[in-house]
Amino acid sequence: MALLPESKRLEILDELTDKQIQQLKFAWQFWARPSQLPPDGDWQVWLVMAGRGFGKTRIGAEWVRDEVESGRRKRIALVGRTAADVRDVMIEGESGIMACCPPWFTPIYEPSKRRVVWPNGAIATAYSGDEPNLLRGPQHDGFWCDELAAFRYRDAWDMLLLGLRLGADPRGVVTTTPRPKAVVRELTKDSTCVVTRGSTYDNAANLAPSFLSRIVSRYEGTSLGRQELYAELLDDMPGALWTRGLIDANRVAQAPGLRRIVVGVDPAISNTGDSDYTGIVVCAIGQDGHGYVLEDRSVRGTPEQWASRAVAAYHDHKADRIVAEKNQGGDMVESTIRHVDPNVAYRGVHASKGKLPRAEPISALYEQGRCHHVGVFAGLEEEMCNYVPGAEKSPDRMDAAVWAFTELFDFGAILAAPVGMGDGSTYRGHL
Repeated sequence: MALLPESKRLEILDELTDKQIQQLKFAWQFWARPSQLPPDGDWQVWLVMAGRGFGKTRIGAEWVRDEVESGRRKRIALVGRTAADVRDVMIEGESGIMACCPPWFTPIYEPSKRRVVWPNGAIATAYSGDEPNLLRGPQHDGFWCDELAAFRYRDAWDMLLLGLRLGADPRGVVTTTPRPKAVVRELTKDSTCVVTRGSTYDNAANLAPSFLSRIVSRYEGTSLGRQELYAELLDDMPGALWTRGLIDANRVAQAPGLRRIVVGVDPAISNTGDSDYTGIVVCAIGQDGHGYVLEDRSVRGTPEQWASRAVAAYHDHKADRIVAEKNQGGDMVESTIRHVDPNVAYRGVHASKGKLPRAEPISALYEQGRCHHVGVFAGLEEEMCNYVPGAEKSPDRMDAAVWAFTELFDFGAILAAPVGMGDGSTYRGHL
């Protein structure tokens, strides 16, 4: 049909009855590209690792629908990054389950029970990657896991697989934009996993021209573009101060008792569609003397917007202080924050040296296993692992985290620490 002239296509469609037209509308085998259809063979996980706008959500929703209509699946787990993502994207989204199911086999969505129920009795239950314990116990014969690479906790994936034990052929689909997380790398090497890759451009005919123009101009030719558009699973950037393996090795599910909490802010100097983000990162130092990244609230917006987010983070985390770089805005940075709340504890810091002298001591703490991310912070980690000393691009989130950790750690004590706790040699010349 796609290869026929438009006049011939219309002629064929005119011959169809209203019922056939409706059936054709919901015939995914007819509309899908070959790469959007399930692979043949004996597999447990179908990993669809593709760029933004490829049609990953539609793949997941249509796979669930087909498995349920055929009677192959009766108990399905729907697992997204957050509960809101499961509801807004996987179930109620424009390409979600409710939109893909035909009127003659429409399920009932019961938000209060976190489930979708089909006329044949099949049930899909919603779970959040932020709450791994909800997956501890329930059993399923199928699953759809969306944006696994952005999950905050690895436990959610592990608990999902442990519960995949119903039926003769339990299996599921993972739809995700690639990030070089350990769980994704492991899946690509798993003999029971089949991988489908694709780029944003594969679905260009169905994407708004304005979206393509905007995303191409912003990301084409960048490492982030290779990941987000072409779905490349990137290796570590040569010369970068942080590696993904290093961050993953130190990642924790929760922080211990905390001594101090600080909100680091790296303000943007403009507010346009192409402006840098204002880095807003909440960090803490624990009773164990280790540092912890608690949250990334970075935003692109007006001074009032980023100041409001920074102050909200300060109050939400009961922080001790907001620490903000004042190189670009001077006293205006403090006045903007105090306009939102005049009573916050604030300290402005001036970058008298380049990013490398500021970042290297913090990078060394990561190498010593003394800094941890409580969950996953994709934007921050992307900047950290792509920052090469001398690079022109300003790593806004990274700078905010560096300012926060610099405030929290007593570098004088670190310099005096014995070998094994950091002999201080890495830091000399940077303080």
